[in-house]
Amino acid sequence: MAGGQRTLVGLGVGVAAASVATALGVARGRAEHRRLALSTLAPEGNYYEEPSEVVEVLADDGVALHVEIDLPPVDVDHSGITVVLSHGFCLSLGSWVLQRRALAATGHRVVLWDQRSHGRSGLSPKAACDIDQLGRDLRAVIEGVVPEGPIALVGHSMGGMTMMALADQYPDLVKERVVAAAFVATSAGGAQLVSLGYGELFGKLVSRVGPAVLDRLGARQGLFNGLRGRARELEEFLVGHYSFASPVPPEAIRFTADLLFATPLTVMSDFMATFDRHDKRHALEHFLGIEVLVLNGLQDVLTPPDHSAEIVRRVPGAEHVVIEDAGHIIMLEHPDVVDEQLEALVERGMRAHAAGLAVEHKPRVRMLVMDMAKRRRVAKARAAEARQK
Repeated sequence: MAGGQRTLVGLGVGVAAASVATALGVARGRAEHRRLALSTLAPEGNYYEEPSEVVEVLADDGVALHVEIDLPPVDVDHSGITVVLSHGFCLSLGSWVLQRRALAATGHRVVLWDQRSHGRSGLSPKAACDIDQLGRDLRAVIEGVVPEGPIALVGHSMGGMTMMALADQYPDLVKERVVAAAFVATSAGGAQLVSLGYGELFGKLVSRVGPAVLDRLGARQGLFNGLRGRARELEEFLVGHYSFASPVPPEAIRFTADLLFATPLTVMSDFMATFDRHDKRHALEHFLGIEVLVLNGLQDVLTPPDHSAEIVRRVPGAEHVVIEDAGHIIMLEHPDVVDEQLEALVERGMRAHAAGLAVEHKPRVRMLVMDMAKRRRVAKARAAEARQK
């Protein structure tokens, strides 16, 4: 290796080491500052739910899709509707654990699935890591486990894009079967989707160099996994920063980190290009006449509320609910509010479907919601922590 190259490598290693040391220091300081008795915020039953049924559905290109089905308790009347939950990028169906529990408890059949190359679904060829293919995958899931009856579609982040791709390619299915749709922390496209809260310029840089970097790191996935074990504080700091905007139990941060980093680095790389190309604004017309909810966290740095504004503009009658003190993983951060909003959406959809209401003539509604119950629990946890000092 030439001297100049060695110098550059040395500088690179030095900068990287300094950056990691600084980040670790910040992480420790932040952890100490926010070390509260927040485990009291952890949900009852924690972050696991036993499915009623597990099914494998084959996509049109043969990739095996892992599907789970929850049935309402035997002592609860079935509503007659199936809620289909689609998760976001680098997550899995586990991210919906609290919503699946709540929706089934109120009488709905719930279907969850791992998108290709995520969770327990099969690994996809790189060329098929594409939003349009995800739309075809969602159709395969619906045909396989929801062959008839009314459907409510719910999608978080990439899952919302998957719903748009479904509507774009199979508009008749959406018009005939879907009675309600929730787009959670997502975008119809036409905007820079990966800014990480640092603006469009940095986002473009990430889109350009990110896949190559991830590919190189992916070749050393084992080494990366080993480093994770030694840098849990840094990992939890970064996950907390980019996922949440309010105090959450430590279990939620650990659970989210494990979901995110269970996704191989090469899979992250394979999907990044499709977000740059994503533009499904035209597909939103197929949701006209359907009850639509657009849900955002006000402090979401990945897909802020203005990324969802186009959905509201193009679907007259859509309700736009923005939750204060909420980041991107909104369903784990403010589960009670998200559960309430989804349940209300499904009920509106069932009523409108039964009565033949012209949903598109409803006035647009935008609400800023504060999770007051959580604020009280956080205040109580902080007071308990203060008394122990």
